[in-house]
Amino acid sequence: MILFNSFVSFFIISGLLLSCDVYAQTAEDYLDRGNAYYKQSYYAKAVSDYTKAIDIDPNITKAYNNRGVIYAELGYLTESIADFTMAIANNPNDAEAYNNRGHSYAKQGNLSDSIADFTHAIQINPNYTKAYINRALSWYNTKEYTKAWLDVYKAEELGGTINPNFLEDLKKASDQASNK
Repeated sequence: MILFNSFVSFFIISGLLLSCDVYAQTAEDYLDRGNAYYKQSYYAKAVSDYTKAIDIDPNITKAYNNRGVIYAELGYLTESIADFTMAIANNPNDAEAYNNRGHSYAKQGNLSDSIADFTHAIQINPNYTKAYINRALSWYNTKEYTKAWLDVYKAEELGGTINPNFLEDLKKASDQASNK
């Protein structure tokens, strides 16, 4: 019973801290609270806290990246690309920001920029499985099936899991292209 009461008290206090602006005073505090809001799917509150973190510290790369992820999930691709671009400006070696921006470009249908960003992410981190998978999807959408297969094989070699429906679609498209 004591353990249960302690557990309940912890969650009540945590909830109070999350809802209280007194708790968040530094850019890192707002970033942390924004992350907590994001995990609970409170996107508006998360965006607000990421924005406050950026207002306090314009060089806080993770806040730009995380806010960009939310914008992308909500379909605000122009805003997401702007945030990922700021994250990259603050940290040109942020493979995740390049991958995320590439994903937003792909959602816009801007496949050449998406491929460039996925390639840059891979150059920074040659073991970045997600970037290989995402680039494979972009290669597929540009009908560059051989290049898509190369990225699929590399992602699998690195331990990545490829969506079986994508593999089936890629195989069909490759077979049709080779029969022409």
